[in-house]
Amino acid sequence: MSQRGTVEKKTAESESDEIYCNPLVNMLVNRIMKHGKKSLAYQIILGAMKRIREKTKKDPLDVLHQAIRGVTPSLVVKARRGGGSTHQVPIEIGSTQGEALAIRWLLGASRKRPGRDMAFKLSSELLDAVKGRGDAIRKKEETHRMAEANRARAFAHFR
Repeated sequence: MSQRGTVEKKTAESESDEIYCNPLVNMLVNRIMKHGKKSLAYQIILGAMKRIREKTKKDPLDVLHQAIRGVTPSLVVKARRGGGSTHQVPIEIGSTQGEALAIRWLLGASRKRPGRDMAFKLSSELLDAVKGRGDAIRKKEETHRMAEANRARAFAHFR
């Protein structure tokens, strides 16, 4: 137990972006940003949202929420050392941590995609995630498979 107390959870107003007023978009912008170039990260997001609106004729925020919900894992494996060997122990994670992982996987998959610019690649990956395919969905399924396989080994006492 920490002696310094607990950290207060930030409110949605302080964490949301100026354009969409959504904390999830702010998380995405901050993960895209490299070398402090936040305006460039916003341009990438706006380009991706514009392309999603053109392709689907839906609200791009809804598409973003669907994609992140589809990629968010409920179980992850953590390495635990015990008895001279390292075991992969499945652990349930919270929604905030799951969303952070989902955003990281979506951005990693979109960066690996062949294509013109980051906005094009990000929009393509988000649309694929909504449809249930793509690299980020594959990563989630792989993580769940690994967690289920290691749950069967009864490593629950390592948690």
